[in-house]
Amino acid sequence: MSEDPDIEIIKARKMKELREKAAALEKSKKAEPEKKKTPREIASAYLYDRGDEVLNAAYVQFPAQTEAIVTKIAELILSGELQQRISGGELLSLFRSVGLRVRIDTSIKVEKDGKLVSFAEKLKADE
Repeated sequence: MSEDPDIEIIKARKMKELREKAAALEKSKKAEPEKKKTPREIASAYLYDRGDEVLNAAYVQFPAQTEAIVTKIAELILSGELQQRISGGELLSLFRSVGLRVRIDTSIKVEKDGKLVSFAEKLKADE
């Protein structure tokens, strides 16, 4: 039993369209190389509350050790074992627990006459 010639034409046209779409999709995949995120980018996306400052300070002071720790954090994130975000204090605590004494620049500011001034300036002015 042969099918209607019109149906054969419609089927052929649909098959041609599907092949063209598949070829276009394959071409776009080849043209756009897949951009993999670095472990630092993955970990940075999970940081909050000055976490980026802690990470940057750690990279400046201990680049090799920080890279190893960040790589492990990224692996945990990608595997799904680490699902919550990491604060700056937690990250600093992690670095200190493995023996890296990351130094963070801190300052205490107080309000004086409607302006924020450093605590040292406030003490000098009170003398």
